[in-house]
Amino acid sequence: MILADKITEERKKNGWSQEELADKLGVSRQAVSKWESAGSVPDLQRIIQLAELFGVSTDYLLRDEMEMETSSFPSMEGSEAQFVRRVSMEEANDFLAMKRKGAPAIANATSMCIISPALLILLGGLADSEVGPITEQIAAGIGLVFLFGLIAIAVFMFIICGMRESHMEHLEKENIETEYGVSGLVKEKRRTYESTFTRGIAVGVVLCILAVVPLLLVGIMEAPDYICCVFLAILLALVAIGVNMIIRVSIIKGSFDTLLQEGEFSKAEKHAKRKLAPFYGAYWCVATAIYLGWSFWTMRWEFTWIVWPVAGVLFAAVSAIARHIVGAEE
Repeated sequence: MILADKITEERKKNGWSQEELADKLGVSRQAVSKWESAGSVPDLQRIIQLAELFGVSTDYLLRDEMEMETSSFPSMEGSEAQFVRRVSMEEANDFLAMKRKGAPAIANATSMCIISPALLILLGGLADSEVGPITEQIAAGIGLVFLFGLIAIAVFMFIICGMRESHMEHLEKENIETEYGVSGLVKEKRRTYESTFTRGIAVGVVLCILAVVPLLLVGIMEAPDYICCVFLAILLALVAIGVNMIIRVSIIKGSFDTLLQEGEFSKAEKHAKRKLAPFYGAYWCVATAIYLGWSFWTMRWEFTWIVWPVAGVLFAAVSAIARHIVGAEE
């Protein structure tokens, strides 16, 4: 139980309203409301007053958070001195709110990239099968305009989100320490969000798996090419929805891990990412060059999208090898 919960619990035990407690402490009701919602933390003098009013020890009010305190002096990591940034309650809440607000935009932009070849594939299949009046040139023209239009919008969204979040990127890249009460607040919020995260990941993964089933069925049934193109477009749409859900919940879950320095945002992981950042950038630049070069050379945009899932799978393997090499060098 964090400090905010203890204040609420003890106030209710004594049968006081927030306004009554505020009068006893000589503060405003809004201040008490912020303490109980973990929007702010009372100073030491107020904590002493609270302990006296509730008839409890200050240790009882503080002990769940005291162990989270760490030194604010620079720490040594290898041969480099890493200056630790302190994160206040206000900054932590702003960071969590920023990530929650930005998650849908990042997820939607990613889905746009995935779905962008869908119209080109669909119209190309119809043109090849001569089902409708549309010609291959018109199909390619409309499809490419749609593809590059969605990618342009997605890139714009990525850039805007990146610029909006740039002032807090140090939380994800540098070693930090949280001020009193922040870790307890973040852990409580992460615990509350856990079920939503698990559900989002599960549904997203299932959608990505099931997306292939209709395409396999029409392949087995030897359906016409234009029918296969329709189901391929549907596959991309289902994958886009599944990935959208996975990214949304993962970004929000990652914001909690960032402040707690756990998982991929632990101190060891941050150190490894700093070392491997040039490699990551070069890898995806090469993947993009291969995709664009192959696509323009063959003009088979309905097929060359396969570069991205292959690059994603290979990235995990190559990244693991690179991490092992960096670890061995250190």
